[in-house]
Amino acid sequence: MSNLYNVVILAAGKGKRMNSDLPKPLHMIGGKPMVQYIIETSLSLNPSKVYLLCSKEIRLFKELVNNKQVQIIFQKKQLGTGYAIYQMSSFLDDKEDVLIMYGDVPLIKKETLRDLIKFKRDNDILLLTAKVSNPEGYGRIIRKHGKITHIEEEKNLLKEHKIIDEIYTGILFINGKDLKYLLKKLKIDRDKKEYHITDIIHIADKNGFKIKAFHSNDSNEIQGVNNFLQLSNLEKNFQIEIAKRLCLSGVMIHDLSKFILRGELKHGKNVIIDINVVIEGKVSLGNNVHIHSGCIIKNCVIGDFSVIKPYSILEGSKISNNCIVGPFSNIRSGTELSGKVYIGNFVEVKKSFIGTSSKIGHMSYIGDSEIGSNTNIGAGTITCNFNGIKKLKTKIGNNVFIGSNSQLIAPICISDGATIGAGTTITRNVSSNELVVSRIKQRHLLRWKRIQKDYS
Repeated sequence: MSNLYNVVILAAGKGKRMNSDLPKPLHMIGGKPMVQYIIETSLSLNPSKVYLLCSKEIRLFKELVNNKQVQIIFQKKQLGTGYAIYQMSSFLDDKEDVLIMYGDVPLIKKETLRDLIKFKRDNDILLLTAKVSNPEGYGRIIRKHGKITHIEEEKNLLKEHKIIDEIYTGILFINGKDLKYLLKKLKIDRDKKEYHITDIIHIADKNGFKIKAFHSNDSNEIQGVNNFLQLSNLEKNFQIEIAKRLCLSGVMIHDLSKFILRGELKHGKNVIIDINVVIEGKVSLGNNVHIHSGCIIKNCVIGDFSVIKPYSILEGSKISNNCIVGPFSNIRSGTELSGKVYIGNFVEVKKSFIGTSSKIGHMSYIGDSEIGSNTNIGAGTITCNFNGIKKLKTKIGNNVFIGSNSQLIAPICISDGATIGAGTTITRNVSSNELVVSRIKQRHLLRWKRIQKDYS
């Protein structure tokens, strides 16, 4: 596709109805700011340049942009969309077309925009429009004998125009020279004291410009956001579309409306995801992985045939093949589980390596540790890894048996084949094949009488 056009993204609106200090285009959908989707879609069209107009929090906008093809322009005065484009029009080449979009319409598809650009041909101005069942709140396309004459905002609609269901999506395509000509003729809205870019359509019609509409048949992709209710509905639709695509690519998602993806998901075959699962960041699921209900998985790699049981949280970890994690496990950043590892209920593992076929069954904390293969960690075992100043390491070898309710005071090394009796506190290194028991001797006091409660 020819790149003889520029993209202008309007992201300087105050978004008063959001009732938020954060600029509206920076509010999140699917784990990313809305405007980031617009930027990425714009760049995928291969334009000459993308211009991003913003008015506050310019630092936050700059953090989103790491492409030299995108130029951020600070809008000093907030006098409406027309003035915003007029202010930056000197950057636009007269010979190139201009695609104008809003920063709060994140679901617009690149395929729609490509078709729009191709459709322009002999038309001077092309508007992206849509027919919707409830047009309330949108500007309407006003026609006379089929010809577009202007765009009428909701507040200015005549009674007979309120039934019009063709709406303006906020996206238009126009030649740069024509745009500059029309912008110079814009007049201020006396009520709002703003210049509206939509008013150029009426001016263009009066001056003989050929104006056409290109229709979108997808009501989701043209949805804008003015408040948190609309943002919530947009997020819901966005997530359902993602879930549909994953199902069609081979993932079994039990309930499309109860799945959340805030990032990127790569997957193998026969993956099953139960209800209320949240996936964030970059996650890779191997073949035959089963994620049970209520799990949160962020920036993880999970190998083939592994099972994540209900209500487990995994972050920044690598889970190898044939592992079982959960239920109610917390696998924190820097953890790596080798093959066939079992992590049971209410176990927390942080920044640790667990060797093949080792088991941590119940209610344990393992932090800053290296554990070998075929080792069993009993219920209630704790690696005491913090001395109040720094974190210290615990090393546990192969074929080690740690009895229940043991405390391992780091730094410590427990060598291969060692056995630690239940209730033991380990403060010194343990050699291979040693049995270590540190609990006190059990005492039996005969004819013991408990203290009785006085009810008088």
